[in-house]
This record gives sequence, structure tokens and C-alpha cells, in this order.
Amino acid sequence: MTHVLKRARTGVAAVLTWAGLMAGLAGLTGCTVGETFTESKSRAPGDTIRISPEDGARNIKRGDRIEVRIPDGRLERVDVARVDGAQRTKLPGLTSDDGLVWSPEAEARVELAAKYSVDVVAVDGEGRRSARHSTFTTAVPKHRFIGYFQPENRSTVGTGMIVSFDFNRRIENRAAVQRAVRVTSDPPVEVVGHWFGDRRLDFRPREYWKPGTKVMIELRLRDVQAAPGVFGIQEKTVAFTVGRSQVSLVDAEKHTMEVRRDGALVSTVPITAGAPKTTTYNGKMVVTELYDVTRMNGATVGFGGEYDIKDVPHALRLTTSGTFLHGNYWASPDTFGSTNVSHGCVGLRDVKGGSSDTPAGWFFDRTLVGDVVEVVNSRDKTVAPDNGLGGWNLDWPEWKAGSAVAG
Repeated sequence: MTHVLKRARTGVAAVLTWAGLMAGLAGLTGCTVGETFTESKSRAPGDTIRISPEDGARNIKRGDRIEVRIPDGRLERVDVARVDGAQRTKLPGLTSDDGLVWSPEAEARVELAAKYSVDVVAVDGEGRRSARHSTFTTAVPKHRFIGYFQPENRSTVGTGMIVSFDFNRRIENRAAVQRAVRVTSDPPVEVVGHWFGDRRLDFRPREYWKPGTKVMIELRLRDVQAAPGVFGIQEKTVAFTVGRSQVSLVDAEKHTMEVRRDGALVSTVPITAGAPKTTTYNGKMVVTELYDVTRMNGATVGFGGEYDIKDVPHALRLTTSGTFLHGNYWASPDTFGSTNVSHGCVGLRDVKGGSSDTPAGWFFDRTLVGDVVEVVNSRDKTVAPDNGLGGWNLDWPEWKAGSAVAG
């Protein structure tokens, strides 16, 4: 339900290497009631931002066309970047004199075996802003596999961060691949891997990371055999730092969100959660992306034409299936703290265009990727552990049972 652009100030802490885990996301995402609705790869009705390659495209060659185009108005921001390497690398490009087309510079080429994100904000002929986000992956040599991972190298993240890998091919020899990925920390804690199916491997400790922890990820996948005739090509080391602790408790029945820093209550914020027929998931969810402006279209998540809001401010992604905590300027101010009206998201009061002086802007400015938002007292099930970084909803024995390596 979103067309989105990442907010510049989030930097490496917010620009995730979402890997194939997020490759399933469409350019449009949305507030969801349950796991029946998933993001659509089709463009939303009325969408005028055209991105080539299409969202979710795979096996893009170096000579394939990369372009952003709009029919009128102007392109306000275009950001195309590789997001799965040791650092985020922008693809240099130019916008045409009329402001309608962006394309890479003449000598710029995408790298192979890589994931790219495309984030666009455009202003149409009537001055209205719209945003769009998409991803594509480039070709991987035949009979080779790679793992797209998060978080990004040198990022500072919240204490709920889970290290997540998504592989571009099915992994049959899970034990060999898991042994080739080493996650260690200072101060040291036990970190265990858990497989979700045959393409995704997540790592976490028993409890949330302690603030200030330094975490190192060592990939030694080169020539590791994942399946008959399929071998790895990655050999790299990346690291991230755990920042302060921020855990927010959303009570859907009380219509409040208690924000705690390092265990101390900082603020109690009035919220609106999912309406009775479109409830919000219960459980622990981790912020994985931050967007200053987001498009939310109900048609992409099974809600028909119930809503299409092109400029939702201050949006934080909580699940892969489309649950967000976001600013809301269209509901009456007395909605917040008194009633639940959303399609599954958590809404905070905001103004059109967004403002740091609103509850939504205040919270957005104080949030890191990796911060935890827990929802309680909603009349819905607990979020699935593989929906976003929902692994904290498994207890430690359950988590360790998903490892392919004994220990």
C-alpha cells in the first residue's frame, strides 16, 4: 500500500539490505488485517510514476534499461542504489531538463549478483506529491547462490534487530550454509540461526541485544555447496552497532502507545489501531524501514477502492505483509486515544506533509531500524515469526529448534 521514499536522515541505520526477504514486497504495500492479503506487483490505479525494471524483477542484465518516468510535473527525488553490499552504493544518474525522466549516467552500470532499491518522489502538474518504492535484483552466474542480508554494514540499530539472510536459490544443505555464516558479538552472547523454509536464515540472541553491543557478521560462502551443483560466491565481513534501547507498547484496547527508553517511560502517545473488521496483529514487531512519505492503496492488499492516500507521512514498516506505524492527517484529532479505525496499521496524529511537532513526527524522529513495537489487546492473532522480523515471538527453545546446526 505504499509508494515510498526513505528519509535521508535515517542513513545507514534505516536503509536496509532487505534482500530477497523484501524482494517479495511490491512497489505498493499496505495495512493488512491478516496474512491473506499480500502486496501486489501491479501498479495501483492512477499511479503515474513508471519505473523500469518492474518492481521485484530478477536476473536484470548490465545492459538492461533502467529508467524512471512521469507524464507531467517533475521528479523531485530519485535514488537508485545497491543495498546488499558492504556499503550502500548509489547508481549515479541524471534527470532530463524537463524533469520528467531519470536515467543512469552514460558510463554507470549495475553490478551483477546484487540487489537495488529505487525510491522516487514526484510532484504532478497540480502540485500534488506522490511516492514510489521498488526493488530489483541483477543476474547471478549460473549454478551460484548468494545471500541478501540485513542490517547494513556500519549501521546503528535498535536492540530488537535480527540478522536476516534471504538466498536467491533453494538451500538443500542448510547445515553447511549455516556453518559458513558466523554472527558474533562484543560483549559475547549466544547467537543462534533459525531457518524459515529453504531460502531464509535469521540469527538472534535469546534476549534483545544490550545497548552498545558490537555485532560482526562473517560470510564464508565461497564454494560452499548449497545444493547439487550450486555453490556460493560471497566472502565478506560486515558489522553493526546496537544503539539505545527503545521498546514501544501499543495497547489496542486502551488506544495508547507507551514509549520506553532504556526501560524508562518517556511518553504515552494516543493512537488508533485496526478497526473491528480489520484488526492489528498482536505480538512483537521490529521496525525495518522508515519513510518520510508513503503511498497507501487498499487495492494492493485486498481492500478494493476503500482508500488510496498518496502522501502518508512518517511511516515505519513493521511487517513484510504491510503493517505500518504511520502518521495520519485525515482522521479527526479526537480519534486518537479513543477509537480504532485503521485497516490494520497503527496510526498517530499528524498533519498533511508531516511535522516534527506532531506525535507521529516526534516518534519518527526518535526511531531506529531495529526498534521494537509490541501490540497487545488486539482481537487478532499473533504476527507470524517470519512476517518481517517477527522472530521474537518464538521462545528460545522454539527458536533453537529451527537451527540446522546442533549445539
